[in-house]
Amino acid sequence: MTRNAAPRIVKCPTCAKPVEWRPDNAYRPFCSERCRQIDMGAWASESYRIPAAKPPDIMSDDVDE
Repeated sequence: MTRNAAPRIVKCPTCAKPVEWRPDNAYRPFCSERCRQIDMGAWASESYRIPAAKPPDIMSDDVDE
């Protein structure tokens, strides 16, 4: 069974250029190697961060002695 549907179009996360979401697009969801490298550099320089949960307070009054 062959699907002849139009490829899905997404925006490049770096430059917002339209990108076809296809298995043969090696850079997806990015439009190019350049945009992919810019994004990787932002992660490496810690410009992007995933918030961590606050650790429990071990000195809490709720702790049984």
